[in-house]
Amino acid sequence: MTMALADDIIAAGQDATCHILRFSLQAPEAKRGSAGRNGSGEKGPRKRKGPSPAGQGDTLSQTSEVTVESLHSVRTDFSPDALQKAVRFNADCSLLVTGGADGFLRLWEFPSMKKTLEFKAHDGEIEDIALGPDNKVVTAGRDFQCCVWQRDQLVTGLRWNENLPGIPDKAYRYQACRFGAVEDSAGALRLYTVQVPHKRERRPPPCYLTKWDGRSFLPLLTRPCGAEVVSCLSVSDSGTFLGLGMVTGSVAIHIAFSLQRLYYVKEAHGIVVTDVAFVPESRRGRELLAGNEAALLSVAVDSRCKLHLLPSRRSLPVWLLLLLCAGLIVATILLLQLAFPGFL
Repeated sequence: MTMALADDIIAAGQDATCHILRFSLQAPEAKRGSAGRNGSGEKGPRKRKGPSPAGQGDTLSQTSEVTVESLHSVRTDFSPDALQKAVRFNADCSLLVTGGADGFLRLWEFPSMKKTLEFKAHDGEIEDIALGPDNKVVTAGRDFQCCVWQRDQLVTGLRWNENLPGIPDKAYRYQACRFGAVEDSAGALRLYTVQVPHKRERRPPPCYLTKWDGRSFLPLLTRPCGAEVVSCLSVSDSGTFLGLGMVTGSVAIHIAFSLQRLYYVKEAHGIVVTDVAFVPESRRGRELLAGNEAALLSVAVDSRCKLHLLPSRRSLPVWLLLLLCAGLIVATILLLQLAFPGFL
């Protein structure tokens, strides 16, 4: 139900266990068909055939092969209904952090998978984990808390509604948290959280997105993001876009700067979206974008993976905007001269 990726390593959560797997992708190879065998692979009677066109007897397989090797398997949750609910690698992949239904945060050395720290982070399930600068860990729990930890020491607790007095503390709970870069600002960092209603009502209240300073952990902006309950969150590599998956199967893309919604597909899956991820903004990723501004992958309980393309937004160059402004000023002056002779 949960997964983290580090180069060719997958940390996959299955019930109370975290499986460490290594995968490799093999390029497709041309396979030459055997003319002396029938479709079942058994030898058949020889039949005299005329010359066939060049290459007709060759079959080309375009399917790449993925091989998976199991490296480790460790138990990461010990509650009666044990379930690992979150797993993350740190930036240099030397540390793996897990959280689950028992509310404990566990830190593991990687790749040895030696447990280095274990402590009770929440009174209830841990919904999500985000790793930030200096190996600070942010945890979102079902106990209405979102906490920042330095190892097992509480740095601060987040309060998204401190500037929204009309919203009670226990009306919403934290569902997801992610760190993201800041576009055109090297070294800056933002934390994004999703808050969902704790209780379902006949007229569902909106969910909320909050943007935080990634170092002081002060709230910068909060906006509603629709009445559909959000199930997962992702941030693009450049920090430009946020991807949201919903319990209803819908998918949305928001602008990280303003938190405004830019793209939305209602019930793209028709059932709970379990994860969303942007196509990496590497050279290969840009080739896959094919002129689009961003691409988001979504997966759901319906066992489908869907690709959402965000077309490039049209924008005017700065020099053209300045030229238009200058033309507008000149036109205004001429109109005033015509309306009021002797104005100049």
